[in-house]
Amino acid sequence: MQRTDSLSKFKFNVPLFDAKEPAGAGSVPERSEVPERDRWNLEAIYSSAEAWEAAFAALEPRIEALAGHAGHLGEGPAALLAYLRAEEAVALELGKLYVYANMKSHEDLRVTRPMEMAARIETLATRHGAVCSFFRPEVLSIPEADLRRWIAEDEGLRLYDFHLSEILRERAHVLSPVEEGLLARTRELSAVPENAFTLLTDADLKFPDIRDEKGSLVELSEERYYRLSRSSDRSVRKAAFEGIHETYGAFRNAIGALYAGSVKGDIFYANARRYRDTLEMSLFGDDVPTCVYDNVVDTAVRFAPLMHRCVALRRRALGLDSVHYYDLNVPLSDEPLTDIPYEEACDLAVRALEPLGPDYVANLKRGFAERWIDVRENRGKRKGAYSWGSYGTSPYVLLNYNGTLRDVFTLVHEMGHSLHSWYSHASQPQVYADYTILLAEVASTTNEALLLGYLLRRSGTDAEKKWLLNYFYDMVRTTFFRQAMFADFERRTHARAEAGDALTPEWMSTLWGELNARYYGPELTIDPALCAEWARIPHFYSAFYVYKYVTGFTAAGAFADAILTGADGARERYLTFLKSGGSDHSLNILRRAGVDLTGAEPFERTLRLFEARLDEGEALWRP
Repeated sequence: MQRTDSLSKFKFNVPLFDAKEPAGAGSVPERSEVPERDRWNLEAIYSSAEAWEAAFAALEPRIEALAGHAGHLGEGPAALLAYLRAEEAVALELGKLYVYANMKSHEDLRVTRPMEMAARIETLATRHGAVCSFFRPEVLSIPEADLRRWIAEDEGLRLYDFHLSEILRERAHVLSPVEEGLLARTRELSAVPENAFTLLTDADLKFPDIRDEKGSLVELSEERYYRLSRSSDRSVRKAAFEGIHETYGAFRNAIGALYAGSVKGDIFYANARRYRDTLEMSLFGDDVPTCVYDNVVDTAVRFAPLMHRCVALRRRALGLDSVHYYDLNVPLSDEPLTDIPYEEACDLAVRALEPLGPDYVANLKRGFAERWIDVRENRGKRKGAYSWGSYGTSPYVLLNYNGTLRDVFTLVHEMGHSLHSWYSHASQPQVYADYTILLAEVASTTNEALLLGYLLRRSGTDAEKKWLLNYFYDMVRTTFFRQAMFADFERRTHARAEAGDALTPEWMSTLWGELNARYYGPELTIDPALCAEWARIPHFYSAFYVYKYVTGFTAAGAFADAILTGADGARERYLTFLKSGGSDHSLNILRRAGVDLTGAEPFERTLRLFEARLDEGEALWRP
């Protein structure tokens, strides 16, 4: 890939705003028609399906052999170390088999053999988990003083100090073998509310037909709702909003009962495992104090007037008398329907990410050159985008690149994930190579922030700047304020249930309306249909999860700001963060890199940037 010397090659020869259709319009090619350079190199994992089959066959007896370690871990450090090393070797091959089969199946979902391979490796992975289920209880049965002494005295075991210490940290919440057995038998029951919600909303719920911009009847679905919610035709947006939310509202009693059952399940497990409450239980795995969760919600509430300004700006930019919820997704400026060649997208990514330093850029280019990325759409290919791999493979990226600026943002986002994995895997032993979900979106969102800042600094017209600012406003609204509002809702519902009060659909609908009014302000009209929106949020069945979107966005903004302003050591601290994997608690890893989420400062810094960019937008959209 040839590097250009100025932005002009990208900006003016490939303008951000023109009337062309996105690349890839027309017929979708077959997989065989996509050039090799645009297909990921899975052959670097296994040269063929036959090689995969041979590795699969060889792994099965090795998994079964792990069961022979059961009952022996307490015999001494040598026995414990032997199991840890044997299990790691199995996990290494299992991970490679797993990602190869699944990514192969995603190339063309019409081809049956890769799908069958993926199903078989899923079964083998389940068997691996069952065989190794003795490990944690057996480690906890070793007297802690003995285990600490083994770690101190055995050089090989010392590597696993943090890993084993994390298991010991659970001791206060681990019950007797009989009680653990009873709890294990309740897991299927505890999954009923989420499973029922999924079946009801994905399979049984029937949404109405509405008319699109051309007057054609369109059957509503969750998948189609986002596109329709961005329509320039307000009547289409309104019909889509009402069709989705009124349907959920009609089932609010059934869904309310499912959600109340899920919350009661959370309370049951928190009580059984001797946690103070459900929030403490949910945060325990990442060793996150409740003050971090409180910072997310409380800072969003304190700075909600900024979102009120953003809604007012939206009303003015769209020329509306009042703003309804169905007006929040429509773009404030024309979408950039440009044909940006993929090679130029890569070049733009390199330019935008140069502040991360020559080593980062070299590895980014390495990913392009070594074909980590499956670039083009083809018939049967899985939709969307992701970054995936395992220890021992490249961190691959699936794209469906169509030449829009949004696709460029997707490219840098997914490569943020991949470079995070690359540095973690290259720098950490296998046991600490993977980072936690709490950290998972930091690197990807940092890349997006750097690209957005780069483009804003070089935007040549008001139209370009408006689109970029709108992109940022949407990120803040959907990733910070909306997720914080979700977190606020969960905190209130669980507290109410823990106090012994009922979670009725009427109470939850009233609360939802009040929260939307608080977060979005007086410019937003609270339609009755909006009050049932809580009933369509699947994340609520994984309690206290959504706050991680806010912390990831906040940490990314802090990193990007420090790097771009040239703060002393900011780049080096960030690269150290990328290299840390899961070698420590997530908050400690972030703190060493310069972001302390136990205080309000990072959250406030993120929202001060939002305020500054609101000032820019209000000047651009001034009447």
